[in-house]
Amino acid sequence: MGLRDRLLALVVVVLWGLNFVATKIAVEMVPPFLLVGVRFAGVALILAPFFRPRLEQLPRIILVALFLGVGHFGLLYFAVTGLHAATASIITQLGGPFAALLAWLVFGEKLGLMRGIGMAVAFVGVSLLAGEPELSSALPMIAAVSAMLWWAIGNVHAKRLGNIDPLTLNGWMALCAVPMLFGVSAVTETGQIEALRRASESWEMWGALAYMVIASSVIAYTLWYRLLARHPMNQVVAISLLSPVAGVAGGVLLLNETLTWQKLVGGLITLAGVAIMQRIGFPRPPRPAPVLEQSPVLEQSPVLGQSPVLEQSPVLEQSPVLEQSPVLEQSRE
Repeated sequence: MGLRDRLLALVVVVLWGLNFVATKIAVEMVPPFLLVGVRFAGVALILAPFFRPRLEQLPRIILVALFLGVGHFGLLYFAVTGLHAATASIITQLGGPFAALLAWLVFGEKLGLMRGIGMAVAFVGVSLLAGEPELSSALPMIAAVSAMLWWAIGNVHAKRLGNIDPLTLNGWMALCAVPMLFGVSAVTETGQIEALRRASESWEMWGALAYMVIASSVIAYTLWYRLLARHPMNQVVAISLLSPVAGVAGGVLLLNETLTWQKLVGGLITLAGVAIMQRIGFPRPPRPAPVLEQSPVLEQSPVLGQSPVLEQSPVLEQSPVLEQSPVLEQSRE
C-alpha cells in the first residue's frame, strides 16, 4: 500500500473514531432510536435516489436493515447514552470476534487455536471496561456488546446479497430501517417532538448530524470501499484497528472524558486480541508454485496447464462471515 492510500486509510480511521464524539453529543439531545432514524433518513436521501438494487435483493436488504439498522445501530446509540465515547469505540472491536464465533456455531467453520486465543483476549479486555467508575449500570455495557453481536448477524445477511454496490446497500438499508427505527422510538421513547425542536435550535446538533451522515457514512465508506478494491482486505482492515485510538483521543480531548486505567489497559488488551485474530488467526494463502524455465518439453499445453487442484480453493478463501461486508461498519458505524 502506497503512502497516498495509507493516508486515506488513516483519514477513514479518524473519521470513524471521531464519529463516537458526534454520537455522544447528539444522544444527549435526541433519544437514541429516533436519532438513528434521523441519521439514516439523511443517508437514504443522499444515496437511495441514485443507487437502485435489484428487486430480488430487497427482502434480504430488509433483513439487513432489521439486524444492522435497529439491532446494531439502535442498541449502540442507546449504549452511548450511558457510556463514554472512548469506551464505546473500544467495544466496537468485538465485531470481529463475534463474527468468528458465529461462523463456528452456525456454519461449522474451524475456529482455530490462535483465533480462539485472540477472541478470549478481546473479551477479557472488554470485561475490564465494565469496571469503569462512570458506569452506574451494566445495561449500557450489555447493550453495546449485544450491538456487536447483531452487527455480526447482519453482515451474514449482507454477504448473502452477493454482488451489490456498497453505496446501494447503504442507501437502501438506511431507507428500509427508517420506519423500523421510528416505530421502535414511538414505542420505547418519549418527548420526541420536543427533543427535535430543541435540537433544531442547536448548532452542535446540526454539526453532529452532518458529521454522522456526510463524514462518517458517505465520505468514510466511499474511501473505504475504494481501498478494499485496490488492496488485500487484511492489509486494509489491520489499519482500522487504529479507530479506537481516535475515539479515545476524541473523547478525552473534545468531551473531557477521563482516561482511566480500565480504559487504557482494557483498550490495549482488546486491540491485542483482535490483532491476533486479524494477523495470525486467519489461514495464509498458498505459496505460488515455483516457475520453471521454459523448454520445449515444459511449454504450456492442455495437459501441463494449471491444474484445478492448484487453483485457489474455496476452503482457503476468507470466510463469508469474516469478509469485509459492504456495511462494515464499525458502526465504526
